[in-house]
This record gives sequence, C-alpha cells and structure tokens, in this order.
Amino acid sequence: MLLEAPLPPRPPSAAPPPPASGFVTDVSRLLGGFRWAFMPLGLLALVAVGVHAAADTLDDRLVWLVDRADATFDAWVGASDFTASWVEWVSLETRTRIARGLALAWELAADLVLALPALGYREATAPRPAEAWRAALEAREAETPSWRALWTRCLRKPTPMRWLRPLATAAVVVAGACAVARLLQGTVYLSWRELMGDRIADVAARVLALGALGGVLGTLGWRAVLRNLQHADAACASERGSRAFTRGLLGCVVVVPLAVAAALDASPLLSFLR
Repeated sequence: MLLEAPLPPRPPSAAPPPPASGFVTDVSRLLGGFRWAFMPLGLLALVAVGVHAAADTLDDRLVWLVDRADATFDAWVGASDFTASWVEWVSLETRTRIARGLALAWELAADLVLALPALGYREATAPRPAEAWRAALEAREAETPSWRALWTRCLRKPTPMRWLRPLATAAVVVAGACAVARLLQGTVYLSWRELMGDRIADVAARVLALGALGGVLGTLGWRAVLRNLQHADAACASERGSRAFTRGLLGCVVVVPLAVAAALDASPLLSFLR
C-alpha cells in the first residue's frame, strides 16, 4: 500500500498593493510641503490688509488734524504784517498730501510692528513617543509654548507688549478678513445678478462671504494672533525689571489707534447679515 506524501505548505499570499492616491491627494501633499513658505506669507498678507483697511478709515481724521494745525499756524503768522503772506503757504492740496503721507507712514510703521513677526511663524512637528525613563531624563520646556503657558505668563507677568500686541493683531486680522469677505461678496453679486437675479445673487454672495470670513479667521487669523503673542512674550522674557514693562511701548502706541479704528470702523461684521 502506497502512502501519499504530504503536500508542501501553501506560500502566503502577497499583501495587496496600497491603493493609488488620487490626483487631488497628490497635489495636496505637494502643496503641504510648502507650508513653511506660504503660511508666514499668508499671515503677513492678512495683517497688512487689515492695517491698510484701518488706515483708510483714518484719512479724514488726519486731514482734520492737518487743517486744525494749519489754522493755528495761519492765526499765528497772520498776527504780524511781516509774516501775513505766509498764510497761503500751505494750500488745500498740500494739506491733503501731508495727511496722505502721514497715513502711509503710520501704516508702514504698523506693518513693521505687527506684520513682520508673522514671518517667524513655524509649525512644530508632533514629538515622537519615547520611553518613560528617556522622557524623564530629557524633560525640558517646549520651544514653542502653548496658548495656556503664554496666557499664564500674561496674567502673572503683565506688560503692555504682552497684552496690547495680540489684541491689536486680533482687531487687525478681523478687519483684514472682512476686507477679503467684502471683496468676494461684491464680486459674486455683480457677476451672478444677471444670471440668477438680485435676490438669489445677494443671498449667495452673503453666504460665500461669511464662509470666506470664517475660513480666513480659522486658518490664518488665530495663527497671526498666536505668533504676535509668542513674539511679545519672547521679547519681554529677554528683559528684566522695568525694562520688560517698557519693552515695545513705542510700537504699542503706534498700533493701538489703528487697532481701535479696525475694530470700530473697518470690521463691519453685521453687514454680512443685514
């Protein structure tokens, strides 16, 4: 009687190849590799747009101040016959140019204070898990402190720079996001009203504007505030005593009026709902 030899074990089947990624996924990964470049530039652009929107609301006020200064000058030089001819020295066109120059200088100074720190924005990678003994031996403070750590230092060691710079940045980025949303709303309404009618085009433009407003603030706005908070915290931490309190005080004086103008005049949030 013949015995049948046992069959050899069946080789394991090869693992199925990973599914091929789509074109959109590949493009998203490619663009994601350049976040280190376009994220800081996006923060810089948003802050610059917000500062410009706030500065536009101050043109009339600067013209009024220049007119008052010119009136005081005319009253002073007009009191003497020798200097009476100087009354017409500063014309209306010259006063307008002076006001525009002051607004431009103010805007550039605010950009220097609020927008340039955005270029230092970096995204930290997630830390690799480590053994408990290694984590205990290598425990150290994170290079980029969290929101909680930053706000804790703001409460325990308050300085004008730690408080005013982030608040001014928040007001400016809201104004910049409103400017972007208004541009989108006007473009959509004007291009769609002949095709869909005024009512539908108006509703669609408002919805898209609100989406753009939320998208800009959700992707760039809070990062700009965080970056300025980090910059202010690092600058104040490098000083001691009274020097930490006075650090960046001149920059705060420059940006606070623009921040107030951005919050009151350049951020029409309710206009997208009415």
